[in-house]
This record gives sequence, structure tokens and C-alpha cells, in this order.
Amino acid sequence: MSTVASRVVRSSPHRNTSDTWAVIVNLLTQGKDGDARTELLSVSGIASAVIAERAPKDSAIVVTCDGPRTRFYCLYDEAAIEGGDSKEDDLGYEPLKGQWAISLPCPEDDLAWVQRALKAKSSRITARDMTQKLGEEEASKAASGGLTLNVDKFLKS
Repeated sequence: MSTVASRVVRSSPHRNTSDTWAVIVNLLTQGKDGDARTELLSVSGIASAVIAERAPKDSAIVVTCDGPRTRFYCLYDEAAIEGGDSKEDDLGYEPLKGQWAISLPCPEDDLAWVQRALKAKSSRITARDMTQKLGEEEASKAASGGLTLNVDKFLKS
């Protein structure tokens, strides 16, 4: 199981949805220009629409690469204004190292058009139904060491 890092980005009304995507792009590209940044910026309108629908509030934008997996969540309303739960600091690794891919959570009603629009611009950036957790259950198991205690067997010994 790979390492997982999370970031929580303040969105509406603290910043508009396209600025929210710009923050995520800057964190992913570490502020550097290049092909990855160009590809990420090419889907700005689509990603902004997903963010506007509040899909990344409870279901992460998931980034996979040859290194650690990164999850991005967004804060909205009072939480975005207050910002106390945000975590927008730089990642301590290259989040787009090697073969990278991004999965955007999306409301079911918008999924078909979002998938079509993304496919026209990128093969690495895709969308999934926001109710589908992508590796988040595995990450929580890994955080707990992946061990399960069989209490009955334990008490019998």
C-alpha cells in the first residue's frame, strides 16, 4: 500500500471555483510550468464545474503517481471563510511523478458530460461518480495498520 497525503482547500465563498482549481494545480505542479500544468489548466472549466457542485467536499479528488497518493477535499461556506480546517501547504514530494492520473468526483447527474468533456482534453484526468470512493477505504485501513482483531479468538487464548 502506498502512502497517502491529503490537502483541504478553501473554496466558495473564500475563493471562486476556478481559483480553487488553480490552488490545486499549483500544489500538484509545485508552481512549475510544463506539460502537466498545461494539461491540468486545460480542464479548468470542467474541474471548476465539479468544484462548484461541491463534489470534493466529502469525496476526494484523487491523484495517483509513481509516489504517494494525494487526496484533495474542498471547504465551503462558513468552513471556507474561517479556514481553520484547511491544509493548503506544499506537498513534501513530487505529486505528479512518473505515470500520474487524477480522478475527479462528480454528481451522477453530471457524470456523462463531465467524462466526455475530460476525455476530449486528457487521458490522465477522469471523473467518477462521487459516491464511489477511490482508495479511501484502503487508505484508512493502511492508517490503522490494516490489522483486525478477532476479539472472540483473543479472549479464548
